[in-house]
Amino acid sequence: MPSAPVLRPALRRSLLAALAVAAVLGLQAGCATLDAKQREWIFQPGARSWAGGAAAEGLDEVWIEHRTADGDLPVRLHGLWLPQADAGAPVLLYLHGARWDVRSSAHRMRRLHSLGFAVLGIDYRGFGRSTPLLPGEAEATEDALAAWRWLAAARPGAPRYVFGHSLGGAIAVNLAAQVADERGLIVEGSFPSIREVVATFKWGWVPLGPLLTQRFEAGERIGQVGAPVLVLHGSEDRLIRPELGRRLYEQAAQPKRFVLVDGASHHNAHSLGREQLREAVAELFGLRPPEASH
Repeated sequence: MPSAPVLRPALRRSLLAALAVAAVLGLQAGCATLDAKQREWIFQPGARSWAGGAAAEGLDEVWIEHRTADGDLPVRLHGLWLPQADAGAPVLLYLHGARWDVRSSAHRMRRLHSLGFAVLGIDYRGFGRSTPLLPGEAEATEDALAAWRWLAAARPGAPRYVFGHSLGGAIAVNLAAQVADERGLIVEGSFPSIREVVATFKWGWVPLGPLLTQRFEAGERIGQVGAPVLVLHGSEDRLIRPELGRRLYEQAAQPKRFVLVDGASHHNAHSLGREQLREAVAELFGLRPPEASH
């Protein structure tokens, strides 16, 4: 979902409009158009960068190449890499939400780096400088998997973790449920499914669920994650309500932890809850930042 408060009403209108016209689109142009429209409205891909991407200055740029699942097309992903001096330090894959490119998440990447992680953030296809193809749930998960493999090659033997914010949280759940070598999963401001997000909107009582092609059923998959799960949410999140984060947490297997940051919105739980996040990472994953380990 978006990374800036001013987009909240636009996102809600876009999601509801996408679903409201889905039946018409399906009748007029077939299922392929229905799916493409949902992907466009949910991801809102583009090269937009919040605050001009100023926070990304000083981060290393990386490029990750792979092919689409059918092998027909090459995909080139642009990423930002923030290593630790210790090559054996834990590494973390950062997956951002909708609309804004990875440079807009550099501030979150830096905070995670301060916890002792080497951090890789990527743009899915269709975002930033990555290959301009329309992303979807399956496609973004493919891109996340390619980045996961890049981390394994770049830091062989280092424990790997995955973090996702908002829509990126659902993609992170998809990835963590697929791989067998993740050491931990962190999601911030995320949800159990797109259907449950839409149900919290003003016209959410309309039974549009059957029309969804992009479902993001993170709640169904998070129980398959074979590593500790940390769910972070703001108590004043008006885009993805905190009860949705709690519901996602409840469907995860133990060990797990839910951190509710008092007074935080969809956009600042990570900063306002910095100390809570630090404590949870230490307790759940057994990790402490370098300065705390001496």
